[in-house]
Amino acid sequence: MSEVSGAEGTRRRHELSEAATKKVFRRLIPFLLLMYIIAFLDRSNVSFAQKEFEVDFGISASAYAFGAGLFFVGYAVFEIPSNILLHKVGARWWLARIMVSWGLVSAAFVFVQGPTSFYILRFLLGVTEAGFFPGVILYLTYWIPARHLSRARGYFYMGIAIAGILGNPLSGGLLELDGVLGWRGIQWMFLVEGLLAVVVGVWAYFYLTDRPKDATWLPSDERQALMETVEAEDTAKAEGHGPQKVLAALGNWRVWYFALIYFCIQIAVYGVTFFLPTQVTAITGQKLGFQASLVTAIPWVFALLGVAFFPGLADRTRKHRPIGCALLLATAVGIFVSGALSGTPVLAIAGLSLAAIGFVSMQPIFWTLPTEYMTGYAAAAGIGLINSLGNLGGFLAPNMRDYFDKSVGGNAGLYSLAVAAILGAALFALTAVFKKANEIEAGHLDEVDSAADIRGH
Repeated sequence: MSEVSGAEGTRRRHELSEAATKKVFRRLIPFLLLMYIIAFLDRSNVSFAQKEFEVDFGISASAYAFGAGLFFVGYAVFEIPSNILLHKVGARWWLARIMVSWGLVSAAFVFVQGPTSFYILRFLLGVTEAGFFPGVILYLTYWIPARHLSRARGYFYMGIAIAGILGNPLSGGLLELDGVLGWRGIQWMFLVEGLLAVVVGVWAYFYLTDRPKDATWLPSDERQALMETVEAEDTAKAEGHGPQKVLAALGNWRVWYFALIYFCIQIAVYGVTFFLPTQVTAITGQKLGFQASLVTAIPWVFALLGVAFFPGLADRTRKHRPIGCALLLATAVGIFVSGALSGTPVLAIAGLSLAAIGFVSMQPIFWTLPTEYMTGYAAAAGIGLINSLGNLGGFLAPNMRDYFDKSVGGNAGLYSLAVAAILGAALFALTAVFKKANEIEAGHLDEVDSAADIRGH
């Protein structure tokens, strides 16, 4: 009889947890997505100012590449302490602080007058935004059971694609305000998009909820079931092979290995993103502005479709590793095609679209493995380390592309990004040697519901 009641209790708790998770998706994911759209827009809108910076302020291609990459140096330095502080003081206050401060710095780009001011502001933008992305990745583990995490991160990663679809035309349209009230178009772009971040940051303070226990917008029974599920998964992580303390996480070789994979991914992401407007205008022969920005949005439309499909597929099939590897290889092929067939605009844009599908869809799948190794402060530090070191690929990418373009010529810089994507795919495939990674692929953490039910009774 007790077995029957125990099974019924497990089923009931699972239903309540699933109902709570659906409400979490509806309430939190759209807002986090909005925050990421603005974040990606504010870190990449500088690509629309590249030509004007060069003409008006003498910021050369090499200086632009260096300054674009400096964002990730400031980002890397402050990433880990920022993520630990988020875990300590709560996501609501800390994410709001991050967003307001980066919005103010982004708006300050209206005062750029040369390479030095450009370098300083790019570095400060990285410092102020540090902790936002890994903070959200950590925040999702507080709220979403493991069986739904790739899908949740997939929705969050839609921010990259939507920023390209809506943000690029917005940036291009703001450039058309050139001369209004005596301001240049790029000044309007930086001011409007920076202040947008400030407004949403203030909103975040009043809208977000730190933990499920604080979620008064959930029915009490659903809130309790969700808390038990997430707590049981944390216990399963603690009993596994992952580090449990900050220093252990920072010294764990698997964490560094994941950082290397993410480093390769980010080389492809930002090596394409920071040069996408100029590459598209070179392919199509258009002038940079609103019309060209519509063409620039095409790869992001396909990326949005990809990230809406592939992370959910990986969760359903438990095939994170082969799907992730295939997506990175698709990125490499797409980058190569965009360069080799640059004389054929339709095929070149198709190549960029394939690359965007690959590197956007792969990233939420990637995070499935490292986030299941750690919990608590170890997760805050480990995720921060992976993201900070990985994002240094965003510093290397524009400088590497500029170096190979100048030293080898042709499309060598573009092809170097494809090599990085291939290396990332190979490294991700080798996670097959990790015992915990294989357990995750087999759905090990999906089985903790019964443990939570036993503990709940």
